Amino acid sequence: MIRTAKPDDVEEIHAMVRELAEYEKAPQDAKATVQQLHDALFADRPAAFAHIAEDDTGRTVGFALWFLNFSTWTGVHGIYLEDLYVRPETRGHGYGKALLKTLAEICVERGYGRLEWSVLDWNEPAIAFYRTLGAVSMDEWTVNRLTGEPLAALGASR
Repeated sequence: MIRTAKPDDVEEIHAMVRELAEYEKAPQDAKATVQQLHDALFADRPAAFAHIAEDDTGRTVGFALWFLNFSTWTGVHGIYLEDLYVRPETRGHGYGKALLKTLAEICVERGYGRLEWSVLDWNEPAIAFYRTLGAVSMDEWTVNRLTGEPLAALGASR
């Protein structure tokens, strides 16, 4: 079952974010607190949205956390999937596909033009799974990021 996240889910989402960071070999980079996630998901104007995957017993087995983006080329919003995570012991049971299907349904219902996400180039199981859904790698694009000192320096310059 896939459902919209509720405030009571935030601690479980936080735990899965930590699990995902471990899987992606970057636990030191997962610094968001439970309170930050709660504020992002449940403020008057949320910065992000989340869906929860539950098994037949109601146990949380995965989540998708996403936010809106906008394409100047198409003139419409899209969804950027920040995190998709299914706990290892429940992979292969359709939860990841169900989460992506839910986001695709939102795109269709709302007239959004894209569902996009990033995947680490070494994560072959995820890449293979995404290809079975018809996802296309945007190999000609390179992600750029400013953080820490370079971000602070550029932000402070005039």
